[in-house]
Amino acid sequence: MRTATWIEQLAHELAALDVPSADAAAIVVEAESHLGEAAADPLAAFGAPAAYARLMADALAPAASAGPAAGRVRARVAGVHKRYRGRTVLDGVDLTVRDGEAVLLIGPNGCGKSTLVRILAGLQRPDGGRVAVDGSVGYAPQHGGVAPHLTPSEQFVLFGRARGLSRAAAIRDGVRLADQLAWDAARAPVAAALSGGTRQKLSIVLAALGEPDLLLLDEPYQGLDLDSAQRFWELLWDWRDRGRAALVVAHARDALERADAVVELGRASAPLRSAA
Repeated sequence: MRTATWIEQLAHELAALDVPSADAAAIVVEAESHLGEAAADPLAAFGAPAAYARLMADALAPAASAGPAAGRVRARVAGVHKRYRGRTVLDGVDLTVRDGEAVLLIGPNGCGKSTLVRILAGLQRPDGGRVAVDGSVGYAPQHGGVAPHLTPSEQFVLFGRARGLSRAAAIRDGVRLADQLAWDAARAPVAAALSGGTRQKLSIVLAALGEPDLLLLDEPYQGLDLDSAQRFWELLWDWRDRGRAALVVAHARDALERADAVVELGRASAPLRSAA
């Protein structure tokens, strides 16, 4: 489907769902910007216009019940700076993620969301500022993150071994998490043969395998269908309600009301809503 056609249908579906005009316009502009900068296929990036419109409408609905009171700090970023090729990507960013808290990180393309998550995952170093992570980390990158020539079960064993799980425990935990996303991982072929949405599910499962203290998820439900996206949030809420911490990267206005706190990069990294 051509991008212009997809955008036109998205706008129509948002109007049909009675999404407020200002919110609908922001959703359309954000999607159009992402598709233009990434040169992405709209169906691969967001799914069908009707399904994505419904997801956005649901995201603007009243928030789910709050989880337990946030506790121990698992990640703290203070005054972090990062430059690429002479361009400032992160400029004095502050961020805190605690146990029992799901924090949403939003902002326009190129504002440094993925860079900040990679810094927290220990894959990049900041040019300045302080970064502290307490405990084990599970990381799902925006792209990749899975071994293309291994089956999901083989990847569960590989990742599980790094987290101290036996072969049986790793497969059991991976299949359990996959089941929460309505995916039968036990019978799945190698990752290269999976659809984009299913590979995304695999990436989420690998990040959560062994229950690390902190989940770092970079646009984890991009490419998921509507039902799978809802199941992702239910999995995340369960994670939070059991006292775990999570930082989720998403597009602006995408699931704003589903998180306990929202931080927007590009606006002095000020929290839009706090879980305090």
